[in-house]
Amino acid sequence: MGASAAYHLARGGCRNVLVVERYGEPGLGSTGAATGGFRVQFGSETHVRLSLLSREKLLRFREETGVDAGYRPCGYLFMARAEAELAPLRRAMAIQRAAGVREVREVDAGEIRRLVPWVRADDLVGGTFCPIDGFIRPLEILRGYREAAERLGVRFAYGAGWADCLVEGRGLERRVAGVRTERDVVATRRVVNAAGPWAGLVGARAGLEIPVRPVRRQTAITHPFSGIPEDAPLTICLWDGLHLRVRDGRVLLLWHVDTPGRDPADPFDTTFYRPWLDALLPRAYDRFPILAEATVDVERCWAGLYEMSPDTHALLGPAPGVEGLYLITGSSGHGVMHAPALGQLLAEIVLEGRARSLAIDALRPSRFAEGRPNPEDAIL
Repeated sequence: MGASAAYHLARGGCRNVLVVERYGEPGLGSTGAATGGFRVQFGSETHVRLSLLSREKLLRFREETGVDAGYRPCGYLFMARAEAELAPLRRAMAIQRAAGVREVREVDAGEIRRLVPWVRADDLVGGTFCPIDGFIRPLEILRGYREAAERLGVRFAYGAGWADCLVEGRGLERRVAGVRTERDVVATRRVVNAAGPWAGLVGARAGLEIPVRPVRRQTAITHPFSGIPEDAPLTICLWDGLHLRVRDGRVLLLWHVDTPGRDPADPFDTTFYRPWLDALLPRAYDRFPILAEATVDVERCWAGLYEMSPDTHALLGPAPGVEGLYLITGSSGHGVMHAPALGQLLAEIVLEGRARSLAIDALRPSRFAEGRPNPEDAIL
């Protein structure tokens, strides 16, 4: 998010952009832990339109930045075991088609068997499939925006440690005065909070409530395994969120269930917990029997953090209560895929006063204080 925002600000004519990076090198936060999925199959019109704008930019990413974003349209396949589970998929498909997605379609159990013959499908009733969904390379997208931003004069301060937004004034007159890092103080009237899961903490230290919290997600990875092809679609069990994909010859297994028995005292803990894997594997072997021939590379399994907002939609635009502070956070697991679109939109807001590429009133950070959150996106 930070690299995309910085690049788009510089491309829009801003010639004095500094990115303050906590770690000593890029990609050590949430981006490096992302598994690299991309989809237009959402149940929210805003999410669908963000994906379509991001896809436009991904298709010309190499031309724009000089780096291949790794976009491969292998598809997303959502599978359902009951008509009640098909209903939200059908509602979402209507939203997707209304937004201009013509490729998405409903599939029956027979087509699921043809698409993913290694899935046990005896109890499936159908699902949805979209062939323009697929995969991206998170660290390559980061590298592309970072290198393109540097060519436009953007500076990156690595190893800056914790950064505080300095605010002056009181009440309705509060405004940005600068940023304090562990090394120095930078005077500025405009700050973009792109701190991901830590965005809420950055806000709190400036006396501002930003409703973004970290949520752990774990990923299991197998040793190299040829039983499932590299171009297989990302395959999702809608009833429990179990899903898998293949990346670089290894199967990635994901399950949106918190770690059984984990101590929740540190919400930013990214230690991988084995009990989660022990609970996951029986489900995975039951639905994907071919995985019994693979072995999990436990040493390479990992955990990362989603930056969750209360309604699972991003917060994009001016932060209420502090003049000069802008938010680009809270994407709730969709950050890498939507970073191309959100960075462009944020730059338009900062430089032109409004987003002109897309109607994004649904993402205004003030919606929670107004008591007008979006309905949650029910699709994963």
